Amino acid sequence: MPRIQTPREMAIEAVDLFCGAGGLSYGLGQAGIRVVAGFDLDPACKFPFENNNKAKFVKADIASVVGKEINKLYSPGSIRVLAGCAPCQPFSTYSQGKTDPSDKRWNLLAEFARLIEESKPDIVTMENVPRLEKQKVFHLFRKTLERLGYNTKFEVINCADYGVPQLRKRLVLLASRLGPIEMIAATHRPDAHITVEKAIGNLPPLRAGEIDPIDPIHQSSKLSPTNLKRIKASKPGGSWKDWNKNLVADCHKKDVGHTYVSVYGRMSWDEPSPTMTTQFFGFGNGRFGHPDQDRGISLREGAILQSFPRRYRFVPAGKPIHRKIIGRLIGNAVPVKLGKAIGKSIKEHIVSNYKAGEAIG
Repeated sequence: MPRIQTPREMAIEAVDLFCGAGGLSYGLGQAGIRVVAGFDLDPACKFPFENNNKAKFVKADIASVVGKEINKLYSPGSIRVLAGCAPCQPFSTYSQGKTDPSDKRWNLLAEFARLIEESKPDIVTMENVPRLEKQKVFHLFRKTLERLGYNTKFEVINCADYGVPQLRKRLVLLASRLGPIEMIAATHRPDAHITVEKAIGNLPPLRAGEIDPIDPIHQSSKLSPTNLKRIKASKPGGSWKDWNKNLVADCHKKDVGHTYVSVYGRMSWDEPSPTMTTQFFGFGNGRFGHPDQDRGISLREGAILQSFPRRYRFVPAGKPIHRKIIGRLIGNAVPVKLGKAIGKSIKEHIVSNYKAGEAIG
């Protein structure tokens, strides 16, 4: 009689919808989950996803994909995970109410629900901004999963609690047909959060506009003469309110401008960074000034603060680096260590719910 596989020996495979540059996939891989493919509409994602994750990249609009295509990617007998971290911009506080349900990106969560119904994976994971919790589309999504027989659990977490050197709150949903599922306990107490200094303090120094000769992703944006004066006048953790009045932008002198105190700010060495956005490489776009060098943080520093490993490649060697494109890929990514925590949660769930001799599927 053949020996029954233990849950730790069973193949767990994932397909990553809206895979981006591969942050979630890389984290799942670190947790021992094999990512077999990623889907995204952005062609710039192809190289970083395939090169770093050794998985197939499929350039496609999720609305045009069907469940059969996804199921063909899994190995027979594997435990199937489907991840879908749809673009968060429609629900983000950074949108300032500029998007509404007429924005086609609002429909991506419904398309994800359709693909779950068609492919019937064993486990589903979804990550997005906390504000999504208040949207009707999210509650419809969750009700659809429960109608399909999934146990669902979601919570808003601080990524710094899982080793990401960044204060970034995200909504994480896990769903399983195997039984109740939830995130693992936080791995880092608030007094043990990874700081900016620990994350990027050992990178080679740069001047504004300089490119590191060994790692071209370690490059910073140029600063105008005025912005160079501004960053020299900035204190770690401070704001433009620390400057002389002649350096303050006209828009910040207005009543409404006084609320935007985090722009043109330096990060602090002894704290996690603020949330990385797609514009993190611009000194004036948030508290993205280097703690003590007179420049904004580099692309590589932003990637490390998203918990990408320092060796992570975003473009082929010798190819041009388009700062806005790479910045968008990094800012939109699921932090790698959050992906690893999600992967560990899935693995622990499978082990705890597995019954010897019982097929999963």
